[in-house]
Amino acid sequence: MATLNEVYSSLSVRRRYEVWFIRLGLADGSGAWWFRYLLMNPGRSGCPQSPDGKPVQIWATWFPANGSPHSFIQSFAMAELNLSRKRQAPFAFRVGNSAITEDSCTGELHVDGHDIAWRLRYHSTFHVTLSNKGWIGFSRTPHSDATFSGEIIFDGHKFAGDPLGFGIQGHNCGYRHRGFWTWSHAHFLREQKPASTLEALVYDMPLGLRFRQAVLWHEGRPHVFRKFREYLRSSDSMIWKFGAITPEGLQLEAETVGHKAALHKLPYMKTDCSGTFEVRNNSLASAHVILRSPDGSEEILETNTGAVLEMVG
Repeated sequence: MATLNEVYSSLSVRRRYEVWFIRLGLADGSGAWWFRYLLMNPGRSGCPQSPDGKPVQIWATWFPANGSPHSFIQSFAMAELNLSRKRQAPFAFRVGNSAITEDSCTGELHVDGHDIAWRLRYHSTFHVTLSNKGWIGFSRTPHSDATFSGEIIFDGHKFAGDPLGFGIQGHNCGYRHRGFWTWSHAHFLREQKPASTLEALVYDMPLGLRFRQAVLWHEGRPHVFRKFREYLRSSDSMIWKFGAITPEGLQLEAETVGHKAALHKLPYMKTDCSGTFEVRNNSLASAHVILRSPDGSEEILETNTGAVLEMVG
């Protein structure tokens, strides 16, 4: 059976990135974790001229509720990677003591005197392809309303639970990174009801065009918003406000705010190996959504720390 995690890239391709990632907000509110399993330019062994350009990388970023975020990155050679074949299911990516599969991920990093290890399982009820432009690139979400269980150990401190936290498992790929994008995902826990999620993406396209789409998973149904209007976007303040409407007349007003203390600036390597560019990520963001039905009724979805907001350009 096909899955949204299936490998797209051939290991002979010289210019392409493919990444599988986890954003996990801890259930106890103490912070969030971001794990990233990256394959880049496998046919040319990454960007060999750069010390940060290895073709296989594992990232772990800790966003503490009371402190500054910090990333830990460990790189590997192509020969160390064990990857499922292109379009093969089940999917698996393994390198060193780290791995990600359809419903689990593990990791073990020793970076700059710090030790991070994780062993997680996850399940969800909704998956979606947010954007698909063929060989140019795609943004897929195999687990949108993910619930995580297991443990994370960071310098001897253990985070463990069932559930341990909530968030998203995503899968992105592209010939190159876009020059501009805004992406958000919010996981709304609701008392005595199934969780809802909202994922939205805007990025630049050729000829001055922009891709815009948002998908709401709510009450067991997906709602796709393509008629989209941005009211405010600030990469300095990490605020994004937009409105959207479905063909059926469901209206949405959304605001995502990435609070300053949790802002993390990350250098991403360009696939042409010409250097890096800055990605701004806040994985402890708040989100406020107003839903207006065609009959005039309103519903509010809110989370204080269950959202992620990412901006480039």
